[in-house]
Amino acid sequence: MLSKSLDENIKQLESLFEGCGDFVKRMIPIGENRDIKIYVAYIDMLVSRNILDGHVLSQLMLFMWQTPPKPEAIKRDTLNTIRDSGVTTADLRETDNMGEMASAILSGDTVLMAGDSDRALIIATREMPNRGVGSAETEVAVQGPKDAFTEIMRFNTMLVRRRIKDTHLKVKQLVAGKRSQTSIAVMYLDELVRPQVLEECLNRIGAIDIDAVLDVGYVEQLTADNWMSVFPQAEITERPDKASAAILEGRVAILVDNSPFAMIVPATLSTFFQASDDYYQNWQIMSFTRFIRYAAGLMAVCLPGLYLACALYHPSMIPTLLAYKMAAARQAVPFPALAEIMLMDLAFELLREAGIRLPGPIGNSLGIVGGLIIGQSAVEAGLVSPIVLIIVALTAISGFAIPHVSLVNGLRLSKYVIIAGSWLLGLLGFWIGALVLLIRLVSLKTYGFPYLFPFVAGEVNDYSDIKDTLFRAPLFKMKKRPIFAKSVGDRVHAEPHEKE
Repeated sequence: MLSKSLDENIKQLESLFEGCGDFVKRMIPIGENRDIKIYVAYIDMLVSRNILDGHVLSQLMLFMWQTPPKPEAIKRDTLNTIRDSGVTTADLRETDNMGEMASAILSGDTVLMAGDSDRALIIATREMPNRGVGSAETEVAVQGPKDAFTEIMRFNTMLVRRRIKDTHLKVKQLVAGKRSQTSIAVMYLDELVRPQVLEECLNRIGAIDIDAVLDVGYVEQLTADNWMSVFPQAEITERPDKASAAILEGRVAILVDNSPFAMIVPATLSTFFQASDDYYQNWQIMSFTRFIRYAAGLMAVCLPGLYLACALYHPSMIPTLLAYKMAAARQAVPFPALAEIMLMDLAFELLREAGIRLPGPIGNSLGIVGGLIIGQSAVEAGLVSPIVLIIVALTAISGFAIPHVSLVNGLRLSKYVIIAGSWLLGLLGFWIGALVLLIRLVSLKTYGFPYLFPFVAGEVNDYSDIKDTLFRAPLFKMKKRPIFAKSVGDRVHAEPHEKE
């Protein structure tokens, strides 16, 4: 709490910022006899100099040259006089808490203390360095908006509000991280969001106990329903249009300061196969594309294991001519089939990781040239057979066809379960591994919703959500909101796990 001694308050504040070279402070005497002192403090480069100089300091300096209308009034209540006539910016608030003052200064605001007041003014002057609104890089759309979220949370909320001009769009601001004091914005439409989902989301964020939240990925991991699952339980996007569409579905968008991504909850498996430009183009071609994505996800998990099961235990299932070619190609290979698969898969994983870490043009070249050179050299050297190279390449390409990287990462790990089962028991092991993964997916829930909805429990919504899963129905056919939204008008009245 602040005291009525300005010198004591200044001493306490400056002790908090001792050793901070970017902490800027100034004492300004005002009044007819310059006997009233004003203390201003902020962090350099975090404030807008236009606001600070034009609406705060320049206005305060007028007191040095002009006698206040009522000198006794300004002495009695200096802070209120400055608030009412000495500062021309509208965004300010009062506080008597030293911790709140320090947090405001670190966030880019300016603190003003005056006279013998036990209160202080926090003036909004924040203007942090940023790279502006750029274009989406990880979620490229052929047709649709090109803007993307940036690292400034207020920019991100503005990009959503540009698309949803509705007073029912609410923004709850929270703080997480004991030392980072990171601002988190929770955006939702109060007419559509399910109260239990919103409450659970706010409770989970409020329960975060960590020194610093540096990215939205921290929030995703610390609020997940099941931390043991390799499958993503929240949707991460850099596209404002996708976040806006999710909010209009009754879901909640979470924006974290310093992160150019938004987190969307709840999320089911089907939402990870949806891309923003699915809704900007004709439904026939996008239904075909959506089907290809699901097929790609299946191939990314099952193809290597299916090859192992057929090649090792069930060669009779392979066409005779193809079986002869595979046998001839494998005669010079010194490794068993499992070692071939793992060797090439490891090579592709290394190329993928190296391509991500290198600059864009170099990374793209490394992926293409490295894949061609390593694959061709491995075949010519007799280390792997051509069919294995084709299988592994198809598996890797299938992963790139899925819009969300987080789901691709889950599928990359899941395929090893099926590979292990196929190597041990052939097709029986293949189906056991597939059944294990399916049971795992069925058991997952995200904020109370089945992870495989609407493929399971779809009857609670009269199977309406099926229209936007494996295929995408025409827009005029999708008249009901997804199950994520609460009952509004034509919505069903069932909870996620309850029938009417």
